[in-house]
Parts: sequence; structure tokens; C-alpha cells
Amino acid sequence: MPQNKNETVIRIANLSLRFGGLQALEEIDLEVRAAEILAIIGPNGAGKTCVLNCINGFYHPYQGEIIYQGRDFTGLKPHKIAKLGIARTFQNIELYSGLSALDNLMAARHIHMRHGALLGCIFFGPTRREEIAHREQIEEIIDLLEMEAIRKKVVGSLPYGQRKKVDLARALCMDPTVLLLDEPMAGMNVEEKEDMARFILDIYEIKKIPIVLVEHDMDVVMDITQRVAVLDFGIKIAEGLPQEIKNDQKVIKAYLGEE
Repeated sequence: MPQNKNETVIRIANLSLRFGGLQALEEIDLEVRAAEILAIIGPNGAGKTCVLNCINGFYHPYQGEIIYQGRDFTGLKPHKIAKLGIARTFQNIELYSGLSALDNLMAARHIHMRHGALLGCIFFGPTRREEIAHREQIEEIIDLLEMEAIRKKVVGSLPYGQRKKVDLARALCMDPTVLLLDEPMAGMNVEEKEDMARFILDIYEIKKIPIVLVEHDMDVVMDITQRVAVLDFGIKIAEGLPQEIKNDQKVIKAYLGEE
């Protein structure tokens, strides 16, 4: 993590994305700083997930640049961006539903493994020691997110809230330097949301990594984030401290609504 807490880790400049005749993002400028949880909010279809998809290489913008620690990685393939240290969760959970929670977390360690499939089949000597080392790191994440009870359960059999937790744990197992969370609390009940908010704060405070959070629950956004950016129809209409955003008339009209 950069020494200066206000240092820009990711800088997005003039980012524009189009699908045929649909303008999904238009000239978005945004910074992710070293010591913050940055929320991106807005109505459905505003382009929030599109921003995350551009950052981690799922979408390739036709204009603009994304700079990470001084390097322009716009258009880089997703697996190479993951190796740079940018991990994410997904709005629609993308897990290996036929595998256990533990196996899903081990899959996230693949980018850090030095030995190939052949040595992995032998599972002896350095290969065995490497897997043990990765398992130790995974155990720390399991403890952090209180997943002991579901570690060996098949992910497809877990309730929705628990699968969301596995998705978050898998992203953490990549040892990220930036964490992108796409609606991590969507579809959860109040108790599950409270737990997830607590886990996000724990990750931020313990791991000391910047987090970009796309979320619709405004109580959560106002409680745990340092800055908020607001999109509407692919355009950034506001950016600032949570209290500033809450009182911004453009944001109230486009998204929050009057009390």
C-alpha cells in the first residue's frame, strides 16, 4: 500500500464506453485513493458495474485511460489485471457451485502458484509445501470472515448470503492491493447486511487496502465510506463526502429522492 494515504492508486480519465448505439459511460473522471472506501452509486443502468468491468478488463472502453500506480492498463486482459493486484466480487455470484467453499478459495490462489499442473498431480516435495503455505493464508481469510462452519460445504448448497461471503473471501484470497465490490449486499436481509458491512470495515482496517464499493443501500454507504461518486445515465453528476452527496440537489433529484 502507498505510504501517502491521499495518494491516487487508480486514476480514471475521460472514460467512455459504448454498446452499439447505447452510450454506457461518457467521459468519466474518477480517482481511487490509497486509504479510502469509495462508493459508486446511482440508479439501475447508471453505469456503475460498467466502471468496475472497465477497471478489471471485462469491458474495453473506446476512449479514455485507466492508470494503476503510474501504469496505463486500459484494455489489458482480466487475468493480467488480476495479477497486478486488482480483485473483485460480482453482482451475480460467479462461484464454482459444484465445489466446496475451501476449493473455491484455493482456486483464487492459482495466480500465485509457481508449480504447474503436472507437479500438482504428483503432490510431493515443493508442490506439497507450496499448497500448505497457500492453505495457511486461506485459513486466515476463513477466520476473518467467520466461515469455519461452511468451509467444506458445497457452494451450490449454501444460502444466498453465505455464497456472497464466499465470493468476498475468494477475492481476498488473491491478496489484492485494490478490492472492487459489486453490490456485495444485494438480496441480503438486515442481519446479513450488518455482518457484511462489518466484514468490509474489518478488511479495510486490517488489510489496509482501498475498496471501491458499488451499493444501493444508502445507510451502508453513508456509514462506511469516505467518498461517494454518483452516476446517472453514464455521466458522473457528483462526487464528494457522504454528507455532501446526501444534500446535493442533483443527486436527490436523480437518485435519492425527497424524504
